[in-house]
Amino acid sequence: MPPSAKHPATPVYIESGAKRVFACAAGWPGWCRSGKDEASALAALIAYAPRYAPVAKRARIPFPTGSVELRVAERVRGGPTTDFGAPEKATKGDVKPVPKAEAERLAALVSAAWAAFDGVVAGAPEALRKGPRGGGRDRDKIVDHVLGAEAAYVRKLGLRLPQPGPNDRAAVTAFRRAIIETLRKPSSGAPLTEKGWPQRYAARRIAWHVLDHAWEIEDRSEPSG
Repeated sequence: MPPSAKHPATPVYIESGAKRVFACAAGWPGWCRSGKDEASALAALIAYAPRYAPVAKRARIPFPTGSVELRVAERVRGGPTTDFGAPEKATKGDVKPVPKAEAERLAALVSAAWAAFDGVVAGAPEALRKGPRGGGRDRDKIVDHVLGAEAAYVRKLGLRLPQPGPNDRAAVTAFRRAIIETLRKPSSGAPLTEKGWPQRYAARRIAWHVLDHAWEIEDRSEPSG
């Protein structure tokens, strides 16, 4: 089916590891899913469009509705982190200059991802449904894991911030504000610090991790069967 005139095909990139493949919408931080191959990753990305749409709405950014059309614009080779379960590679487009309007858009979508995560956490039970082998973190452990990952991520933005306690809302807010202030500034597109991440990739990685766990909590809050 050809893309509509109203909603042209969304450009995505494919990150292929040896065991796992990610399909990610480069312009939509957080809309990124994986599969065992390219076809299953693209199918998962389409399937998650309705779950991502409220994030875009919260950021007040129009998001495609109805049938979603994708266009693979770039393919990159993944690495060990890809196979472990996280998108690790920047794209060619990531290193282009980031104008102010795009920087504001990136920051808005990351903020919306955090808001979605907070809403899911607030409505979830502390004990989540376990996997078939009894695995999986409970709600509070996931929250702590997300904050811990972000405390590592910020170093890739050139920031040095201590991990806030999950129950210290003022500290969490200040921590996130520092990240947003960095993401919303226009930049050359180069990594934000030595051995760091380009701005676009940083926004995608942060939002992906937040939403991946938000959706995990949602799914594991439901009764099995």
